[in-house]
Amino acid sequence: MKSKLIPAIILGAITGAAVSMFDKKTREHTVDTSKKVKETVSYYAQNRDELQTLIETKIEQAQSLYTTTSTNINSIMSHLEDAKELPKTVMSLVSETKQAFSNDNVQ
Repeated sequence: MKSKLIPAIILGAITGAAVSMFDKKTREHTVDTSKKVKETVSYYAQNRDELQTLIETKIEQAQSLYTTTSTNINSIMSHLEDAKELPKTVMSLVSETKQAFSNDNVQ
């Protein structure tokens, strides 16, 4: 038996898109967006070097973001490790302080 899920989803999407076109603002926005996409595609089709430069710039930005994020995560993890040791240090300090006061009272 063949699944009807995918065809039903596609039919629903087409029906929803068609019904949404009854709204004038939606129709105008769709037409404007389609024109902008067409202009952008045409521009970059004629200026492939610029498109390549744009893509390379975006890749460099993504790599930089990855590096920065990775560094920040490593720093946070390091601080978390330090924070885990803090209670032990505080308890040791409290214990040493108690002993110091106890020794002062004895003398």
